[in-house]
Amino acid sequence: MMNELLIQNIEKSLQLSKPELEQLCSYFEPKVIQKKEFLLTQGSVCKFEGFVLEGCFRVFILDKKGKENTLYFAIKDWWLMDIDSFMNQNPSNLNIQALEDSKILLINRKDKLTLYDTIPATEKLFRIMSQKAIVAWQRRLINNHCQTAKERYHDFAETYPNIVSKLTDKQIASYLGITHEFLSKIKKSSKGL
Repeated sequence: MMNELLIQNIEKSLQLSKPELEQLCSYFEPKVIQKKEFLLTQGSVCKFEGFVLEGCFRVFILDKKGKENTLYFAIKDWWLMDIDSFMNQNPSNLNIQALEDSKILLINRKDKLTLYDTIPATEKLFRIMSQKAIVAWQRRLINNHCQTAKERYHDFAETYPNIVSKLTDKQIASYLGITHEFLSKIKKSSKGL
């Protein structure tokens, strides 16, 4: 069954014929994930690449002290995975958790590699997606080094208003690399602006 949201996402990067789209979509398995359920846990191997249909996911690591450090969030129309674990089949350092009841389409590594052989254009599609992800990571890294915490918060809130509304202050603070208390001060000082 073809999923319209997945097709729209694909067609932003690549034009495929209807039979190719049908074949590509046939490799994705739908899955419902309940709020607080983990799609991936640290130490397990990431066996999927996912496309979010509904809901919100948080990708985070636990440091040696047990502190959560959020790397990114994924909402409707976003891709989700641990690329290192998925590509190299080694244990993941990441946790992927649903922040609300969610629906996702998953493709496994074997099927993705089969797609590369049967529909060669899909390799271009996933390359483009990887490049976009690298750009996003680079921008985030630059912002973390060049912006104040207040600037990072405002940039995040402006860029991703649909995500901010779904998150707790603790989750946002974890993403920004600041304490919950410091985020509260930033938000309080911003109300007068």
